[in-house]
Amino acid sequence: MRERRALILCDGRRNLEELTVLLGPDAPALIGRLHETGYLATDASIRKTLPAPTPAPAAAPAPSPPPAAQRETATGARRSLVGAKFYMLGMLELQRHESAAAHHAQLRASQDPDATVAHLLASLHCLQRTTNASMVQRVRERLAEVLPEDYLPALEKLNLATPQSVSL
Repeated sequence: MRERRALILCDGRRNLEELTVLLGPDAPALIGRLHETGYLATDASIRKTLPAPTPAPAAAPAPSPPPAAQRETATGARRSLVGAKFYMLGMLELQRHESAAAHHAQLRASQDPDATVAHLLASLHCLQRTTNASMVQRVRERLAEVLPEDYLPALEKLNLATPQSVSL
């Protein structure tokens, strides 16, 4: 999924710094791998900023951290606003309600990070009104895994106990 997002965002109009903001801090390595495997073509100025390919380690791997630590590390590396946006767009596409389609269009069109987060939260409220509680809880948990940490307080403050409308 991360490679797919990177390929979609690598449209020739964004530079590596913009891609790093959208995809997270490991974007240069991700872009480098896609370039090495032939999925992306880059110009010479970008190739200089990509990390050098890392050879396969010959030594035995270090002992793996406990599962909870692995989950935190993996989740922290995968946090991106684009990932949260793609996830919510997918959830809204699964709904057959007009309000879900309206929220899908608004979220898809949002460009500003703060507006995107506001649309994500409004979409979560839409799901609360149109689906069952367990679905909303699963979507909320997944958003908590992929949203950048700066936006987690807004998600935590969101009260889904009673249905309410969210104004943007």
